[in-house]
Amino acid sequence: MLSRVADSIYWMSRYVERAENVARFVDVNLNLMLDSPSGAAQQWQPLVNITGDHADFTKRYQESTQHNVTQFLTFDRDNPNSIISCLRAARESARSVREIISSEMWLQLNSFYLMVNSAATSGKFLGSPHDFFTEVKLSSHLFTGVTDATMTHGEGWHFCRLGRKLERADKTSRILDVKYFILLRSAEDVGTPFDDVQWAAVLRSASAFEMYRKRHGRISPKGIVEFLLLDTEFPRAIRYCLNAARDSLHAISGTPIGTYRKPAEKLLGQLCSDLAYANVDDAMTEGLHEYLDILQTKMNLVSTRIYETLFATRMPEVKQPLKPQMQKQG
Repeated sequence: MLSRVADSIYWMSRYVERAENVARFVDVNLNLMLDSPSGAAQQWQPLVNITGDHADFTKRYQESTQHNVTQFLTFDRDNPNSIISCLRAARESARSVREIISSEMWLQLNSFYLMVNSAATSGKFLGSPHDFFTEVKLSSHLFTGVTDATMTHGEGWHFCRLGRKLERADKTSRILDVKYFILLRSAEDVGTPFDDVQWAAVLRSASAFEMYRKRHGRISPKGIVEFLLLDTEFPRAIRYCLNAARDSLHAISGTPIGTYRKPAEKLLGQLCSDLAYANVDDAMTEGLHEYLDILQTKMNLVSTRIYETLFATRMPEVKQPLKPQMQKQG
């Protein structure tokens, strides 16, 4: 497969997943404000910081109000990581590989983009933002389902899954980080009913609440971190996503799992091995934010090596830049 085609398929999938996860960030914050005993207007600036867009936000917005942050992360066409920008980029990537993807994939992605574009211009979003973000999440799920059901599970499909799983692992780590940068307003909240509400919101932001309760029962910070970080069966858990990404990378390269020929395979294999032997007590003792920060750095390095190995043009006189979104989230 041409590197140009593979790059478009990979980023099409990553952009759709990124749009869905931005919707999760904003939606969970809106719901937390309803449950908060004091409103928590200060929650919005950390949301921008978590997504890595602080510098871009401060250039165009003076205050981190609910309206400004929601507009920036949802409909701001100058923000490359907003929902509408991600879907526009995904749609353009899909357009360039129409002969590779199925017509059903193209129709669903096109409808997805038009739905968000209509909400941006009509103002209907203001009446029911929760319904809008729910529709974004469901449209993303539908695109993934259509992809799995209508695209041959060959090289192109593995590029789709590779991009989607790497993006999802990164965003699940950021959802966990939200607990420390947004949800934990003061030490007095720890162990209170409001603290349980916050942790339940973390689970709901990853669509993990019901599956967690079936596995662990009562709400427990340690149990939630273990579930979203180390579970091997839940499809949004970081370890599950990275294992799936590793399998697709080896399917693309033809290298048997457990061996490597390229730096990307080595780094991703090491990361999966680290998580296989990780202990949630170590992460909590070290400091969850510090642990997740190191993990995000390693995942970004894996993404960089994948770009250099699979997508970069092999011309010594030309150095292809990384995607702006990959640099931003590092």
